[in-house]
Amino acid sequence: MQDRVLTGGTAPLNPASAAARFGIIERPDLTFTPEIARETAHLYERVKDFIPAIEWPVFAPYVHAINRIKKERGAVILAHNYQTPEIFHCVADIKGDSLQLARDATRVDAEIIIQCGVHFMAETSKLLNPDKTVLIPDGRAGCSLSESITGADVRALKARYPGVPVVTYVNTSADVKAETDICCTSSNAVAVVESLASDTVLCIPDEYLAMNVANQTKKKILTWKGHCEVHERFTAAELLAYKEADPRIEIVAHPECHPSVLEVSDYAGSTSGMIDYVKTKRPGRVLLVTECSMASNIQAEVPEVDFVKPCNLCPHMKRITLPKILDSLLYMTEEVTVDPAIADRARLAVERMVNLKH
Repeated sequence: MQDRVLTGGTAPLNPASAAARFGIIERPDLTFTPEIARETAHLYERVKDFIPAIEWPVFAPYVHAINRIKKERGAVILAHNYQTPEIFHCVADIKGDSLQLARDATRVDAEIIIQCGVHFMAETSKLLNPDKTVLIPDGRAGCSLSESITGADVRALKARYPGVPVVTYVNTSADVKAETDICCTSSNAVAVVESLASDTVLCIPDEYLAMNVANQTKKKILTWKGHCEVHERFTAAELLAYKEADPRIEIVAHPECHPSVLEVSDYAGSTSGMIDYVKTKRPGRVLLVTECSMASNIQAEVPEVDFVKPCNLCPHMKRITLPKILDSLLYMTEEVTVDPAIADRARLAVERMVNLKH
């Protein structure tokens, strides 16, 4: 990774920028030393089954520097379950699915939040923490679901279906959330839909999540053709082939998959639900029908479980790396902001979700 050039001809810092407000920290020496080896040994124990010993000297200096500098900055690192093990187990302070991170973001005391996830998650953290500085290590970390719909699309839907409440998956931009009655995640989508008085509900933008919700409610669910590029790749035929090869395998699927996938699964639930299922049931062999890194992150806590990994990776989540997290801390980049004209309305939709009792 190339070091950033911050002097000698660069444009002056914007006085309102995070770097101007908090200052820039000098880049540390990233040499792997015996001292770093000792101070990170306990962290390597968490990931030794996934990171070969020969590779740890590359990761350890970054882990060491990030954990030191985040304390100096007074920063907290939030990491989604789809982050790689060296991030999830070695530098993250708060870990979870999108709903858990949304809730926990409101409880942090830190002035700086580093969001190790995709952009809509960082926006959500900013909506719930408008007075805090929210950074994402790579602003290009997007989401196929978020990019499948715009605020203008939602306004058009509302004109087409006047009076029908809009439930929007949290995997969306603030512009979309601002046009929404209430947000939802995969773990609370059914509860959110059931909380509304209307017999008809727009459940957008994930078509498969909406179809799976429709199978669990008597309400009429109107959908949008948005899909997760990871979960839409799984097929029922693929999973049945795994079952045929080894009938002992338990299949645990995410509701962003097509309903036919859920039909052949042993359990279907949100990211947190999938994790709870594996930790509680401790199946001998399990196939998680979701992003590949989550299996590694769970396996670190339940080493006796044998995970079969189809390994569909989210290219957007994988944009977040240790070097980029370190850069984010050093140079206070990339700061996430939300247009004040839409922030209040978007925040209200998220807060309704977070505050929903279910």
